[in-house]
Amino acid sequence: MRRLRGLLFYGTCHILLRPVPHPLSLSVVIPLFNEEDNIQTLQKELAAALGGIEHEILLVDDCSTDQTLARIERRPEVRVLEFEKNTGQSAAMFAGIQAARGDIIVLLDGDLQNDPADIPKLLAEIERGADLVCGYRANRRDTLSKRLTSRVANFVRSRFAKDGVRDTGCTLKAMRRVCREALVPFYGMHRFIPALVKGMGYRIVEVPVHHRPRTAGVSKYGFGNRALKATLDMFAVRWMLSRQLRIRIKPERGG
Repeated sequence: MRRLRGLLFYGTCHILLRPVPHPLSLSVVIPLFNEEDNIQTLQKELAAALGGIEHEILLVDDCSTDQTLARIERRPEVRVLEFEKNTGQSAAMFAGIQAARGDIIVLLDGDLQNDPADIPKLLAEIERGADLVCGYRANRRDTLSKRLTSRVANFVRSRFAKDGVRDTGCTLKAMRRVCREALVPFYGMHRFIPALVKGMGYRIVEVPVHHRPRTAGVSKYGFGNRALKATLDMFAVRWMLSRQLRIRIKPERGG
């Protein structure tokens, strides 16, 4: 029931979030949890990839217990959101997306496995008319067990949720700001961003992106929270999409 609760009370959660004025061109949202050995390198790579692009970087710290916050370089374009308690990747993504000021919002992992140099490729697809651009890891650099588990999960999820995306586990995505209205704050939301966005009628495109092995820190996810919980989320999302209201209003008649 806790997983469904976020869906059922979505209206309440959404109302409590206040819009941010004065949109910029680009917001990069990065969830962080114990990435002290990665954050400075990530910031340098982002600066190189986004040179000449007006942007902000939202670092959402999910109550790290190491020196992640202390090692962040506090530059003018950097905003840091700090959670009071550890709440999870989906919560960090949702909070960052809702706080973003950009017309375009990019999602990126904080573990350096996503390559910031791929961001311009995603932005180019937005300029061509896509609403959401999902990266897929063409040459995934993970353990065999993780790759197999992910492949099975993606196969089942794609056909059950009908999002048509081959690798929803790849965090690297770019979306138009308007797409965030499709997102629902629940545990596991980050796996179903394409399904929720597509369910609102937006256009989705996939592009191959680089994937790098993790060289510092440890993965926060195992079989239990990748497969078992994702299966429960899948049923909840399918139920919600099947109950979606589609309202069409006729043009008003002149008096």
